[in-house]
Formats: sequence, C-alpha cells, structure tokens
Amino acid sequence: MSPIARGTQPILTIAHDMRLTSLQGRMALWMGLTATGGMLVFLAVSVWPIPSILRALIVSLGGDASGVGWLQHPLGAALVTMALVVPLSMMLGFRAMRPLATLLRALEGGVASYRDGDFSFSIATRRHDELGDLVRMHNQLGHTLREQRQHLVQRELLLDTVVQNTPVALVLVDRSERVAYANIAARHLLNEGRSLAGMAFAQVLDAMPEAMRMVISAGEDTLFSIDNEGMEETFHVSQRGFRLQGRPHRLYLFRRMTRELARQEVTTWKRVIRVISHELNNSLAPISSMAHSGAELARRGELDRLSGVFGTISERVKHLHNFISGYANVAKLPSPRPEPVDWQRFVEALARHCQFTLVSEVPAEQGHFDAGQIEQVLINLIKNAHESGSPPEAVALNIQRGLREWRVDVLDGGPGMSETVLAQALLPFYSTKRSGTGLGLALAREIVEAHGGRLALANRDEGGLRVTLVLPERHI
Repeated sequence: MSPIARGTQPILTIAHDMRLTSLQGRMALWMGLTATGGMLVFLAVSVWPIPSILRALIVSLGGDASGVGWLQHPLGAALVTMALVVPLSMMLGFRAMRPLATLLRALEGGVASYRDGDFSFSIATRRHDELGDLVRMHNQLGHTLREQRQHLVQRELLLDTVVQNTPVALVLVDRSERVAYANIAARHLLNEGRSLAGMAFAQVLDAMPEAMRMVISAGEDTLFSIDNEGMEETFHVSQRGFRLQGRPHRLYLFRRMTRELARQEVTTWKRVIRVISHELNNSLAPISSMAHSGAELARRGELDRLSGVFGTISERVKHLHNFISGYANVAKLPSPRPEPVDWQRFVEALARHCQFTLVSEVPAEQGHFDAGQIEQVLINLIKNAHESGSPPEAVALNIQRGLREWRVDVLDGGPGMSETVLAQALLPFYSTKRSGTGLGLALAREIVEAHGGRLALANRDEGGLRVTLVLPERHI
C-alpha cells in the first residue's frame, strides 16, 4: 500500500463512521442539534425575543419592566437556558435511547439462550447502523449453531443406532463403578434384556459366571467361555480406560467368538487332514512300491538286494514316525512348571546343544520359567537361524531385562522373510521348507504363550531375522 493510500485510510474510516445512518453519526447529529438548540435558547433568553416580550407584558400590566434586565446578564441567561434545555434534553434522550436499550436487552437474552444451549433465539430489527449489523451477525451465528447442532444430533443418532444394534456387547462404567451406558447386546448378555443404566457394575458381575468375573478382575484382553442356556459360548473381552468430559471411565467390549472359533476349528482340521494325507501318501506310496519290489526280488531269489529295499522302507517309516510324533507333541504339550532360573547356567547349558554368540552380557538376576521348555524353544529357533542361510557367526542371542519382563532375541544374518511369510509363520502347519511340518514355530509360540508371554518375528534393518521371546518377570 502506498503512503498516500495509507494516509487516506483513516479519513475513509472516519467518513464511514460519521454516516447519518451509523450510530456514531446519529449521536454526533444529536449532540450537534442539542448544542444548537441550547445556543438558540440562550440567545432567545438573553437577547430576543423573550426579554422584549416580558417587558411589553409587564408594561401593559402597569408594572416596572426594569427587573427584566437580569435576563440579559450572561449568568442569568445561562441559568434560565439550563432550566429549560436540560429537562427537555433528558426527556428526549431517554426517549431516543429506549429502542437502543430494548435491543441491548434482547441481545443479552440471546447470549443467555446460547449459554443454556438454546439456539432458536433470533431478533427482528430494521436498524441499519452498527447495532443492526450486530443483530444480523447474532442471527447468523444462531443459524450456524442450529445447523451444527442438527448435524451433531444426526451423527449421534447414527452412532447410537450403530452401537445399539452391533452384536458386540458394550458397557461403559463411570468413576463410581456404575453403568453409564449399555447397548442392547449388553443388556441381553448381562441382565436378561433389562436396562443396566445406573446399576453398580460389581452387582451386575455378581450374577455372572465365575469365568467372566475372573477375566474382568484381571483387567486384560482375553478369551473366556461360559455356559449359556446349556451351550458353551466363547467370548473375547476388551477393556479400556479413558477420560470422558474430564472424568475417568472404563469401557468393556464382549464379542461372541463361538461361531468364528468354530469356523477356524473346521479350517484348521481341514488343513491338518490335508497335511497328514499328503505326508502319508508321500511315505506310504514309496513303502508300497518298495514292498512290491522286495517281494519280486524274493521271488527271483535276489536276496542280496533285499537289504537295500528294507533299508529304504525303514527310512520312510522312521520319517513317518517322526512326523506323527511332532503332531503328538503339540497335542500333548504339558503345562509349564516355572521355577527360578540362573541365566548364566541356562546359557551355558544351551551352548552345549547349539552354536551362537552373545550380543551382551548375561543378566545377573534370575528368571522365572520352565527351563526345559524354553530351552527347547531356543534350540529350535537357533537351529532355524542356522538353516536360514545365515553365516554361523551371525547367529546371536541377546537377553535383556525390561519393565517387569524378560526379552530374549534370536538374531541371524539370513535373507529374512517376506511380509506374507511373516504374517503366517507362526500358524500351525505352515512351512516354506519342502520337508517341514510347519510345527516348529507354532510349538514355540504355544510354549511361550503358556508362560504368559508372546513370540514375535521381524526383519532386521541390517538384514536377517529377529525372533523375540517376551517372558513375564514372574509367571503366575
């Protein structure tokens, strides 16, 4: 903006504010008219025509008109002018300000309505000054707030409809451990379809099976099964704490998993049958062929070649036996028997079964787990690391203490895994090896989770794979 334009901006603003239709323009006009009226009254009292009229009136009545001269004195004229002008100005001022005061009270009422959440208030006006602009902006604000509230109500209605009709049972508990909200599924699950609002959540749980009470008190996301109308149903419970309107609340979600687990069970059995059928066919077909060959050799009298035939049959039978034993180990996995374990002795015993290097020093504190089961897990993982194509010196073990947990990493320098393989590597019967059963990592996962821990696989940034065992500080 040029200096000339900057200089003219205040002038334009003053000219805009001094319009006769503006409030400032009207006030300026009113003050100017009041000053002009006062001046005219002063002149009428002190100069003409009031002194002349009074003298003529007094003379006509036979009185002495000399006493009228005090009106022509400035002080006397001023007193008479004030006596006439001030009451008249006050009366006219009150009359002129009455619409303004009414409009301000209306605006005050509108603001109070907004504060109370009522946005239906609007003001009708024909003013074209600043107050008229303010009223119109007030009405536009009310219209905008009404539209926003309508949108919020529609969204809340949609959300409530979705939440109420979802098959997941949802219960919201406030700080006083009372139910603040429960959808239809929750009412049917916990209170035979009756409302739960305001009830103590502990009282609701008292009527529930012990399995549900135990998982709720544990405060963890887990699966549990209860007897529902003579049938066992499996649920998954999720618990989350958060603050709503500045107050702590807790949300419980109960998801029915019976059908999903049944579908997964059928899928798993089909996969087991396919794997077993494939492996049996791969073993029985050569055995049948070699048995036929052995019988033919015996018929011909070529007994010296029978040892090779029986050796091949024995090898296939041994492979089949190992295959069946692997499945049996998964089905018969015993519960872990945790006990205090000295990490130094544990690592020394592990080193007698497999080759690895240590990334850091062995912790001096004791762990608490089933040493035999965890040793078997680590032997399998380290064996997999060597079979991945990693250099032997790149296979490493790292044991670290975390927050109320132990972390054991098995590292290798192989090619790692693709995203597809990573997503399925821990599933039973999944294997990328031609002769693999797909049970090694699944068995390791089963053992670690039985300890209350977890098993995770991830590719390393520098290349290779990291398999992480997270074990609780003390298994309960």
